[in-house]
Amino acid sequence: MSQSPQDDDAINATTARNQLYALVKLVEYEGRTTLITKHRVRALLAPLDRFPAARKTDAFPAHVLSAAQRDFGDLVALAAKGQPQVLLRNTTPVAVLLPADPPDALSPDTAAHPGAATAGGAVNSQGNQDRGSTPRRLATLGDAISSVLTDGPAGGPTFGLPGLDAATGGLQRGKLTLVAARPSVGGSLLGLAAARKAALVDRARVLYAASGPNRDDIFRRIIAAETGGEYARLKQGRLTEHEQQVAHQLVQAGDLLMIDDGSDLTAEDIADTAPHMEALALVVVDRLQAAASARLPLSGDRLPGASQVLAALARTLHVPVLAIVDSDDPALLGLLDADVTLTVTPTEDPGRVQVTVAERDFGTIGSAYLKPDLIHARFLDAGAPPHERADSPAGPGRSTSAAEAAALEVAEAALPYTSGGQQGIPAALTHELAAWRTAVACGNHDDLEEILPSLLQAAATVSQWPDTPEGHRLAAALRPYGMPESADTTPAAGQSPATGAAGTALRNPADNQQATADVIEDEEDDEDALTPEDEEDEPEGHVFPALKILKDAVGRSKMHPIRVIRKEERDHGPWPLISEHMDGEPRWVHPDVTATRVPHIRANGRRVRRDQIDVPDSFGEGVLCLIDRNGSFPSACSAVPLAPNKLLHTGPLDAYDKAGAGIYLIDIPEWTRTDMPHPLGRIADRPDADGRAWVTTPHIKQLVKLVRDNHLDAMPTIHDSFTGKANESLFKPFYEATRKTRTELVQIGGDPYKAYKTRLSIALRLLWPKRPSQRSPFWRPDWRMSMVAEASVRHWTVAFKAVQEGHTLIALRNVDQAIFWTPPGTPPSTYRIGTGFGEVKAKFVQAGETILEGDD
Repeated sequence: MSQSPQDDDAINATTARNQLYALVKLVEYEGRTTLITKHRVRALLAPLDRFPAARKTDAFPAHVLSAAQRDFGDLVALAAKGQPQVLLRNTTPVAVLLPADPPDALSPDTAAHPGAATAGGAVNSQGNQDRGSTPRRLATLGDAISSVLTDGPAGGPTFGLPGLDAATGGLQRGKLTLVAARPSVGGSLLGLAAARKAALVDRARVLYAASGPNRDDIFRRIIAAETGGEYARLKQGRLTEHEQQVAHQLVQAGDLLMIDDGSDLTAEDIADTAPHMEALALVVVDRLQAAASARLPLSGDRLPGASQVLAALARTLHVPVLAIVDSDDPALLGLLDADVTLTVTPTEDPGRVQVTVAERDFGTIGSAYLKPDLIHARFLDAGAPPHERADSPAGPGRSTSAAEAAALEVAEAALPYTSGGQQGIPAALTHELAAWRTAVACGNHDDLEEILPSLLQAAATVSQWPDTPEGHRLAAALRPYGMPESADTTPAAGQSPATGAAGTALRNPADNQQATADVIEDEEDDEDALTPEDEEDEPEGHVFPALKILKDAVGRSKMHPIRVIRKEERDHGPWPLISEHMDGEPRWVHPDVTATRVPHIRANGRRVRRDQIDVPDSFGEGVLCLIDRNGSFPSACSAVPLAPNKLLHTGPLDAYDKAGAGIYLIDIPEWTRTDMPHPLGRIADRPDADGRAWVTTPHIKQLVKLVRDNHLDAMPTIHDSFTGKANESLFKPFYEATRKTRTELVQIGGDPYKAYKTRLSIALRLLWPKRPSQRSPFWRPDWRMSMVAEASVRHWTVAFKAVQEGHTLIALRNVDQAIFWTPPGTPPSTYRIGTGFGEVKAKFVQAGETILEGDD
């Protein structure tokens, strides 16, 4: 066999330059050597094992492929003169240019001839001499082991999410990784996380091919994720000073993150662009759309072909390619045939999603849990559910004590800050939290005892915790340890920071259990959850300027409503009599059913309790049918009976006068039915010493109807009242605008729908702001409570109709959740299933499962 390819198999330098990436692929995967000519000189494009010294760093001139292609003619001439030129993919040598007629400078020790043994034991097979091509390369096990040891870990870029990075081992070079997630689960955000980590932290170049979002969307999502700002607000162009600083820093990052967006983007376009990017570390494709679209090439039945192109791109460039697909359908994923698939699925806990990691040849190899933070366009690390944590202080297979659970909660709440993902707490506290996480991971209780005093001392210096879900969760996690509420709060004389609940938390599980219970609370409307900025009007172009619409609706009334009761009037008259409990929301479970309140952590980090319901065998076969009413509060705005003007003291009334509206002191009527809650809901649970309670007009009207229909014996006596001229249409324009916007956005979902819901909630809460400093355009607690009471009455009434038709009501809670015992897939006929106002969503779960809140 000759020492080099024959001249009639040679190609000229111009042709080789145009085909360089394909020729290098033949070098890598087939060990093929190509003879290249330029005028009268000749060079070989050869595998590295033809010249092992090329593997040594900085031993010879080296060029990334894009630069080598540009200067290829000159490199061929230099190689022909005896100066080897190494070709790199990113920083990895992949091929070498050698002289076709080696001069003396290339000794047999360094230039291995065909047929001779090469470094690591690789040999060139004699092959079939009639094939007319270079024999295929064979490698010994020793060569493979040497390559692994030389190249180091196979993992490439990571997501910056410790749990997921541990499960995947990083994004592997040369492989196509698929993120599979249904729409609205957040699959695209994992692609963004990997791109952010590679470009902004690792300072590596990323090609972000965006077939879904455009470059402006991507930039805003990066700002939101990096700063913790609300993505919906950033889409309005409103950036805080900190966000503007981060934006300028990102601009200074230069060309590390290159975005190719456009509806006409194809996999071939991506494959053509990527080779021309120097030192490319990662390709992200966002996204492959399962539903066919004529305007999106990366959609429908074109996905399998696109996947093959992307997989070939990964192998050719030896970079990881991460593609997002908006489906977790196994049939589709099988057609795409990725090397690695990350399937993102929601869990029963809305504050967690599970990511299952599977390799094509091995099946499932691991999983991780993430915390969705979609408002800020990101995921946070969530660890494993408590019952699955093998590295918890309790160890695998053991129940975690209350003290250990509290310690673990602090460790998990600290992660966003110790990892650098969040800012806003003192460096000393960050240091102590990092030590705490290490001690928890090692199960070292002695270290936890030693760290606790300094941890609490550092926490005591925080004058104001970050007003973010992460900040709220961390503050709540530390509170059972006796953490001062602010820097002004100091321990009692003679008491160290580690005494009390804090000092006994790690030593006395019973005490700690009580402390933990103090921060796990039933959700009550005891705070308005408003921030000082919420009372400001929405900017022009907002997807739903709810506050503007509400103000306009009230201002349009010919009754000249009084939007704000003066502060000097709020301490007397009807106003001190109005409380959140007047909403009449039911808190009812069927008396024959066992309901247990179990701890649950919401997506915002708040610790609450949820129902776990067991149904006795006497109820027969069935499942729990969860009814979730759509838009209960805005629906109630269609006809809320209230008084737009002042409430005057009208005293005892012989009967309800429908021309008036306000608040009424009545006897709580007796309700003997056991298959339905009391029509006054939780109002009936809080009578005064005389068995009376204050109610708003919606409940008075409800009682009148129940008496008329013979469900109550008589109308209760009205012992006192504050009323004004009634009006039921004050909020109707707001209702109509809300319904129209919801109809447009509910099918779209995503960030616009979230922004709509957020501003809707804020506008209605601003009817009765609780903080004295709140500069709301409203202060009418009677309006707020009448609106909520109207929603409660409607909720109760529809459930009562179902019970009257023979359906079994298991539980009725809040203003939107009803639970019935029904055959599988059969909701009560009195409800309309759909996404509009007046319609409901229905979900079926087995008895004993945790009942989570609705998503609307």
